[in-house]
Amino acid sequence: MQTWCRYQLNLFLLALSFFSRLPSSKNIQYSPSKMRRASRYFPLVGWLLAFILIGVYSVTQPLIGSSPALCLMIILSLLMTGALHEDGLADTFDGFFGGDTKARKLAIMKDSRIGTFGTCALVVALLSKFILLSALAEQGWLVVSVLLAYPLSRAMAISLVQDMHYVSNHIPNSGSKSAPLAKPFCTKVLSFVVITGAAACILLPLLTVIYLLVGSLILRYWLSFWMNKHINGYTGDCLGAAQQLQELLIYLIILSNIQVIL
Repeated sequence: MQTWCRYQLNLFLLALSFFSRLPSSKNIQYSPSKMRRASRYFPLVGWLLAFILIGVYSVTQPLIGSSPALCLMIILSLLMTGALHEDGLADTFDGFFGGDTKARKLAIMKDSRIGTFGTCALVVALLSKFILLSALAEQGWLVVSVLLAYPLSRAMAISLVQDMHYVSNHIPNSGSKSAPLAKPFCTKVLSFVVITGAAACILLPLLTVIYLLVGSLILRYWLSFWMNKHINGYTGDCLGAAQQLQELLIYLIILSNIQVIL
């Protein structure tokens, strides 16, 4: 049992070091197979990030006001994740809208420079996040929204590996760090990902939960269709884009259902 717990802790720390810039143990054991298993803890990384952000907001909001505290929270989120998902969003929009062939789209997505489409997507996403979080904070639903959106958006994003084709490894010398993640979960692990991702749903009324889960599933399958249309599969950047779009949708659905909640 002790060995199993140490192994699972190693997987969690591996997921934490991959999906965030938060400090973790220097003694983490890495292998492609361990990295693949570590992805089951992606939603739990979301939980940790959410608790840190809520703590920072709770401390700073009485001192500097709601809007500055939210701005600080978004900045901290970018720092803690290394803007990993935002980078994926920008690269995906640059590639999908800037290339005319699958090969060209993938090449653009691998380019470290940001283009017009990526810039627009990033600005709109960050601005929308600030506006939605501000509205949720005014209604007193910021904490619940963040606790749900951070884990659930990550669960929905990583679930795309279940039924989509990973395409980055077809690019010569791509050196993609996401390649070890590109294998479907078994039913038991997938259930764990979904449960840990959606656990905060217990804080919301049943009707709102139904809207959230149906909306997230519709967006998931639309993203799958959209990615297959452009590159016949997904890349690590696509997963980052999926996480960002799912997060925004969750905020929007909760905000639109506040009257139901109240």
